[in-house]
Amino acid sequence: MLDVRFRKFRKTKNKKVMQKHINVVATLQIAYSILGLILASVFFVLFHVIGDFVNEHEAEFVLSIIANVVMVFAAIVSLPGLLAGIGLLKRKEWARILTLVLSVLNLFSFPIGTGIGVYSIWALIQPENVEAFKQK
Repeated sequence: MLDVRFRKFRKTKNKKVMQKHINVVATLQIAYSILGLILASVFFVLFHVIGDFVNEHEAEFVLSIIANVVMVFAAIVSLPGLLAGIGLLKRKEWARILTLVLSVLNLFSFPIGTGIGVYSIWALIQPENVEAFKQK
C-alpha cells in the first residue's frame, strides 16, 4: 500500500518536473527567435548606415537590398519559433510537432542552436510530455 502511494507521488512529481521542461523549451524557442530578429535588425540598421556614408548611389542601393533581404529572411526563419514557443505554453500538439521540426533544424546551428535543439528534442519526446499534449 505504501509502495502504491509512493509510485503515485513519484509519478505526480515527475509530471510536474516534465511540465517545467516544456516551459523551458517554450521560453528557449521564443528567446532564440527574438535573438534572431534582434541580430537581423542590427544588420539592417548597420547596412543602411553604411549605405548612407557611401557616396555612390549604386553601393547604397545594393546595401539597401541586402539589408532588406536579411531582415525578411530573419523574419521568415524566426516567426515559426515564436509561434511554436507560444503554442507550447498553451500545450498545443501542433506546437510540439513544429518545435521538434525546428529543433532538428537547429541542430545544424552550432553551438547555441545545437544545445537548444538537443534539449528540446529530449524534453518533447518524453512520454509524460507527449501525454500532456494529448490531454489538451
